Amino acid sequence: MQIPQIQMTVQNALLSIDADAGVQHIQQPRATIDMKQIRPEQQFETTQSRLEVDQDKAWDALALGNNLETMSKIYSMASDMALRGLARIVEKGNRMAAIHEGGNPIAENARDWQRTFPEFDFRGPASCDNVDIHFTQGGVTINTIPGRVEMNVQVNKPILDYDRGKLDMYVSQYGKVTITPPQIDQYR
Repeated sequence: MQIPQIQMTVQNALLSIDADAGVQHIQQPRATIDMKQIRPEQQFETTQSRLEVDQDKAWDALALGNNLETMSKIYSMASDMALRGLARIVEKGNRMAAIHEGGNPIAENARDWQRTFPEFDFRGPASCDNVDIHFTQGGVTINTIPGRVEMNVQVNKPILDYDRGKLDMYVSQYGKVTITPPQIDQYR
């Protein structure tokens, strides 16, 4: 004998979700920078170099020196020169007096005649060290004021914008239960 059975079929409900993601827009404006540059400065102060050339000894050696010193030398040598000049005149006179001994003292005197007096030398000593040179070096003072950069930075806030997405939830299939009863033979 067969036992009648009830047949049950279940159909599950289906939930559907239609979702679009939200869109976020972010903008970051650049920072505002106010920059000011202060240039460095340099100041130079110089003192001049000094070159001193003393040529007095060289001019004195050329007999072109200071008139006062030259005249002082001539004055101090004058008495000695006068005595030498007298001695030269006496010597020439003695040669003229000895004309009877032979020779030609007039021609000899003319031949020995000089316009300058070599013993009358009032020049200073000649030397390679007659010029004195003194050099005083100048100086340089450098004053430096350093430069700098002044910056004023303002950070700008970001600009945020958000577009919400959609979210739709719906039942695309309803759940159901189907019960099928067994067939029962009524005519038995």
